[in-house]
Amino acid sequence: MSKPLPSRDDSTEAAPPVTSGRLVRDLQELGVEPGQTLLVNASLGSIGWVEGGAPAVVAALREVVGPAGNVVVPVGTEENSNFSRAQRDVIAGMTWDEIRAYRNLMPAFDKHTTPSGMGAVAEALRTTAGAVRSDHPQSSFAAIGPEAGQLMADHQLESHLGERSPLAKLYRQDAHVLMIGVGYGYCTAMHLAEYRYTARPPRQTYTCVVTTDGKRGWIGYHDVVLDDNDFEEIGKSLAAEIAVRHGYVGHAECCLMPLRDTVDFAVEWMAKYRKVDRKLMRDGDLCKL
Repeated sequence: MSKPLPSRDDSTEAAPPVTSGRLVRDLQELGVEPGQTLLVNASLGSIGWVEGGAPAVVAALREVVGPAGNVVVPVGTEENSNFSRAQRDVIAGMTWDEIRAYRNLMPAFDKHTTPSGMGAVAEALRTTAGAVRSDHPQSSFAAIGPEAGQLMADHQLESHLGERSPLAKLYRQDAHVLMIGVGYGYCTAMHLAEYRYTARPPRQTYTCVVTTDGKRGWIGYHDVVLDDNDFEEIGKSLAAEIAVRHGYVGHAECCLMPLRDTVDFAVEWMAKYRKVDRKLMRDGDLCKL
């Protein structure tokens, strides 16, 4: 069951810096334990002014889970697309000629160098020595820890966040979801439920820029439609049904919860409340992103 969020008197404005020691203590008080595998969604700004910035947050996470634990973050690149939400933001106001010119110059995804589009903490972990990144050109993850290589291996193109992605491995490993300063709308783990709540989830065509045999080019592939518009609503119900621990890391409101229970609950919720439009599924191609 969900625990009430404790109050905290200090605010991020004119407050002392958040130290590494405080980060460690706060994570321990929240319930993070040695040996855990964490899937972390984090907003650095919500924590407050952190001494050492995002790398200090990554270091604190690693310290608390210890040498036997793993820290995983989504490091996706949604803008590597013809028409994703991120791409629409980039091309807003451009003419078609400008859009074509921009897309012709878009760099191909490189798992070793392409920056994450998922915030400072995710990028700090991706660039930490020893971190391993999965291969997906739009929905990659990065991990650090003794099982990082195994968790990131074999991330298939037609499985953004599904059964052949790191999310499914985290599910099988009984990982925990740690959300730092973000709402349930940012809960990456719930996307796995979109592959499971119905036998035939809606699918669409995705496109991205990759390098194949040394040549840059656009490729298209089919995968499940990913829609986080109801995640906040799912989260409101979820927090009353599974063990969710609430607290603060620095000034950020946080929650820690079992990933498997989170996904299983989301599957049940979606099966009951999501409406699947079969007309949109006839050719398996809703729209191109």
